[in-house]
Amino acid sequence: MYHRFNESKYPSTNIQMDVFKEHIRIIQDSGYEFLNPNFLSKVFFEEKSEKKFLLTIDDGYNSFYEYAWPYLKENKIPFLIFISTEAVGKSGYMNWKKIKEIEKYNFVKIGNHSHSHDYLVNFELDQFKMDIKKSIDIFNKNLGYNPIYFSYPFGEWSLNQKKFVSNYFSFAFGQHSGVIDLNKDPYELPRFPINEKYGDLERFKFIVNLLPFQYKNIIPEEKVIESNNPPKMEVEFFKEQKINNISCFSNEGAGWDKSKLEIKNNILKINFRDKFSTRRGRINCSIQDKDGWRWFGIQFVLKNIKEN
Repeated sequence: MYHRFNESKYPSTNIQMDVFKEHIRIIQDSGYEFLNPNFLSKVFFEEKSEKKFLLTIDDGYNSFYEYAWPYLKENKIPFLIFISTEAVGKSGYMNWKKIKEIEKYNFVKIGNHSHSHDYLVNFELDQFKMDIKKSIDIFNKNLGYNPIYFSYPFGEWSLNQKKFVSNYFSFAFGQHSGVIDLNKDPYELPRFPINEKYGDLERFKFIVNLLPFQYKNIIPEEKVIESNNPPKMEVEFFKEQKINNISCFSNEGAGWDKSKLEIKNNILKINFRDKFSTRRGRINCSIQDKDGWRWFGIQFVLKNIKEN
């Protein structure tokens, strides 16, 4: 997941084009293909598939159009770009003419990124519904359709919001890290956020080589934390999985540290050290087996805190 290109004053959402080109080269040298989002169908989750890379861009900044788009177009690299309708045409953002231009290519897909791109978990449900429906109306007016892909602003959602999104979209993406596999929820799809801090080449090579870490179920399904801070979290794995050497890190309390784990009957219980104090609580788990490193991430959200 990328946002801005060659906008150094926004390091948390920016990547320099020379680094981005190196990322593309690393993927190409790995021997794996890019996934054309036209083929991201529900069938993808029903049968085994060869590993591929799905390139996504959020927000539709002009810097994408100016710097990344000519390169992606020249090399016909598939990607999915998510647009927040309220920002279209405003300073720093693409207008509908530019969006329609890139949308014509068969290796490009447009996604819905809400209307306001606000902290939507702070919204009452009716207010959230109005925001999403407004974005749908604007897409229908300008493109003649509403995209089947959605990405949650800041990777945040409540259970009721996810259920509502499932009525209008086929897939929804978050910002928790991980590899999509057969058993991932189509409305909680993971992505690896890439920026200046988390885009160095050694880390990127590690990400490229990661394998899916499958699980059967995660409790709680509700990812918004209110009075239940910290939440009681369990991950249920499949019986044939061996998870004794699993390692997890989480960011509750004073910062990132190794999580306290209990494993019984292939159910992993995470005993958080303290309450989550930043807006987004994150847990990343990994395991190494004979095939390599496997990884998945989970994100919780604290309401009414504006930013980490």
